[in-house]
Amino acid sequence: MKLKIGVIKGDGIGPEVVNEAMKVLDKVGVVYGHEFDYTQLLMGGASIDTYGVPLTDETIELAKNSDAVLLGSIGGDAKTSPWYKLEPSKRPEAGLLKIRKALNLFANLRPAVLYDELKGACPLKEEITEGGFDMMIMRELTGGLYFGERSTEEKNGVLTATDSLTYTEDEIRRIAKRGFDIAMKRRKKVTSVDKANVLDSSRLWRKVVEEVAKDYPEVTLEHMLVDNCAMQLVKNPRQFDVILTENMFGDILSDEASMMTGSIGMLASASLNETKFGMYEPSGGSAPDIAGKGIANPIATILSAAMMLRFSFDLDQEADAIENAVENVLKDGYRTIDIMSEGKVQIGTAEMGNKICSYITK
Repeated sequence: MKLKIGVIKGDGIGPEVVNEAMKVLDKVGVVYGHEFDYTQLLMGGASIDTYGVPLTDETIELAKNSDAVLLGSIGGDAKTSPWYKLEPSKRPEAGLLKIRKALNLFANLRPAVLYDELKGACPLKEEITEGGFDMMIMRELTGGLYFGERSTEEKNGVLTATDSLTYTEDEIRRIAKRGFDIAMKRRKKVTSVDKANVLDSSRLWRKVVEEVAKDYPEVTLEHMLVDNCAMQLVKNPRQFDVILTENMFGDILSDEASMMTGSIGMLASASLNETKFGMYEPSGGSAPDIAGKGIANPIATILSAAMMLRFSFDLDQEADAIENAVENVLKDGYRTIDIMSEGKVQIGTAEMGNKICSYITK
């Protein structure tokens, strides 16, 4: 199989970790007989430096002509980078919002898995993390507060800012269907998270999710208010299988879950549209303070590449091979600095990529 992948290496540590993911994909290609054709694209700070804007229309078209997009983190130090002296619409993160909308990437998948080998790095008590956990956070990505109408104006002599939270039943229905479809391949449980005791948008969310649930009688559905969910994540994370929620709630909860895995450097991410096209990226930031030092953890980006194989290309065996390789590298005691613990072997970014490649077999 020949696959066209748009590659946006991003800023900070982005190029370093994306290089390792490409290395792993190439090893998969050798072992399983696939060919990956990469097209290098610019977005974020790198695009600002070259084109003066965080994302060009040409980059969007090249991304659309790819089978999938592999993305490194974008952005820089908000206190020192000249990118953040620009107006908000021209800053690096504006490119991310724009490409999600342009590619119709409405479904964000963020798996949060605590490997047994990393339970010591989890900030939760050992009795809570015993046995690990494995959940998938499904975040709606193109609606809600982040894409609603906004304004700042003076009213009666006082500056007043307004952000609108809007969802249509169609937007809710399509993310709910994707969530239930994924639950069918997992442990068949969906926890729909909202704030239905306060928000009209959440009451509509709950109504539509219940309608969708009727088509999936094998899946157990429960509703949970977002504040309770935030508490339950640290109290009993094993209770969750698929967490289905709207844009802002998903943004916050997925970051909470990421720290429970021991390091945000372990958290992969996928953003999908209504076809099999997706954009795959680590959930962590660009970490400009460690860029170029060769110490960044590439595992989240490598696991994102595995998600690409699974969700965009239906290459489950190849995805399993990457995920198993990661687990075996951890079992054998290799660690980057962010997940380092006593008695383990500390290695750098490129070394971790090489180790994972060495474990990839049929």
